[in-house]
Amino acid sequence: MPEGPPRRAVFLDRDGTLIEERGFPVRRDDIVPLPGVSRALAELGRDGWLRIVLTNQSAIARGLLSEEELGRLHEDLAAKLARQGGAIDALYYCPHLPDGVARGYAHACACRKPGRGLLDLALAEHPIDLGASAFIGDSPRDLYLDVAGAGPRILLRSGHPLADTRGADHVADTLADAVAWLLNPRRASSAP
Repeated sequence: MPEGPPRRAVFLDRDGTLIEERGFPVRRDDIVPLPGVSRALAELGRDGWLRIVLTNQSAIARGLLSEEELGRLHEDLAAKLARQGGAIDALYYCPHLPDGVARGYAHACACRKPGRGLLDLALAEHPIDLGASAFIGDSPRDLYLDVAGAGPRILLRSGHPLADTRGADHVADTLADAVAWLLNPRRASSAP
């Protein structure tokens, strides 16, 4: 059981939410933070939110990179965010894909979103008040719609049209817009 009082967390997707959507990023040049992301992450941190990334990374199961190489990409992401004043508190990824080619990674799992394995791992490692927490991503699978008792779910357009916005409490164009909505005190006071 995690120690400390429960905190609010924002569970964020990576590709299309924090960084440009580029298929399967495998090089540092592929890790390009979207405009305003670092500032939005800094605002969340100042307001006391844990910033936790939950991301599917099937490039490992596809044989495009190793977990060690992915770790270096995530270190590069952290450095790029830090240079602009942003940070994340934790990052969890699923390397699996049922039809992958890399041995040990080509199977169905509970951690691949929309499965809740990554979320459960974060909840086990951090004292989180799920009801006061939020989900932000560019796909409905990022919002954990089947998880009851969670706080607001925000879907990002991130430069592409959304086919389905059902289940989202808010739709925003950018992470900065999503964070502005989330931190707006009038939103909280007008909630049913």
